Amino acid sequence: MLCVLVRYHEVALKKGNRPYFVELLKRNLASSVRDLGFEEIKSLPGRLLLRLGDGADHEEIRRRIAWVFGVANFSFVERTSPDLDTLQSSILETINGQGFASFRIDTKRADKDFPLTSPEINRKIGAAVKEKSGARVDLKNAELTISIEILPRDAFFGFDKISGAGGLPVGASGRAVSLISGGIDSPVAAYRMMQRGCRLIFVHFHSAPYLDKTSQEKARQLVQLLTRHQFTSRLYLVPFGEIQRQIVATVLRPLRVVLYRRMMMRIGESIARREKGGALVTGESLAQVASQTLENLAVIEKATTLSILRPLVGMDKQEIIDQARRIGTFETSAIPDQDCCQLFVPKHPATKAKLADVENVESRLDIPGMTQLGVEQAEREEFSFPA
Repeated sequence: MLCVLVRYHEVALKKGNRPYFVELLKRNLASSVRDLGFEEIKSLPGRLLLRLGDGADHEEIRRRIAWVFGVANFSFVERTSPDLDTLQSSILETINGQGFASFRIDTKRADKDFPLTSPEINRKIGAAVKEKSGARVDLKNAELTISIEILPRDAFFGFDKISGAGGLPVGASGRAVSLISGGIDSPVAAYRMMQRGCRLIFVHFHSAPYLDKTSQEKARQLVQLLTRHQFTSRLYLVPFGEIQRQIVATVLRPLRVVLYRRMMMRIGESIARREKGGALVTGESLAQVASQTLENLAVIEKATTLSILRPLVGMDKQEIIDQARRIGTFETSAIPDQDCCQLFVPKHPATKAKLADVENVESRLDIPGMTQLGVEQAEREEFSFPA
């Protein structure tokens, strides 16, 4: 019977809390493949086993499991009894007719009561495979690797080990609100926080009707892509153009960008309170643009009492682009659009804003009313994966 053997790493380090993390990982795995014909997921020592039904879509299962945070790696495996002769005959039957010039055996023996050690199992089954196939043993660059795992009640063997997304299961680290633009940085920041176990609610600020709706559509596409890692998502689309207009009418040019960002933090915090989120997530990277200097970041974060998580703060732009390509968000982010960051932006924004100056000009604005306006006019949309 073909199964998927899922291995985790960081989850295994949680000691007393490990059962909670394992159950969460099981639940997320079940959500990821729920429409693909799997029959059950069960816990084994240090592993999880997905038993596949007849007609299961193996290629799609492979793609889906690779997106689940908490999975270190996984393999499609055959399950046999933990008896060496049965294991050997099953392996020889499976490789019969396969052409390969070199091979290696890699055994992990979780059952320390098994009568043979891992090297002894490697030698015995390796000799049988060599005799059957005529292939040579190559421990470094084998064309075929046969992986064997011996557990107390079962043995498994397979022929590939597929890398997972790593990290912690989504939901293990609580909830946060992620501010997501249509650009490259914020989806990568969201991905990195989900990889650390955060379940995210997304907030996108747009400037319709002053600008077109391209950025909103990009935000929807990006959230849908990211939802394959957490299976359900909520997106708030906040109209920001009127708030920007009020700031422009009252505030001199250099400080406007800082005030825009502070208003985003306040509105994000209000939504986070509604959603029981414990932090805000941004795609800010130190000194990448004028609003992201040390001085401006310090002034901007004073607008909220929530923690602001900046997973990209020490990354350069090329590193962020490279990760966006790896996680599949770059092509959508690279579509040209008109987002609120391009509306009413001065040519020479302040790079070293002072909190006293910012608070002074904000005293001329109806900050509570503007925050309430953004929250009340926000449109809420729901996403799910599989759709």
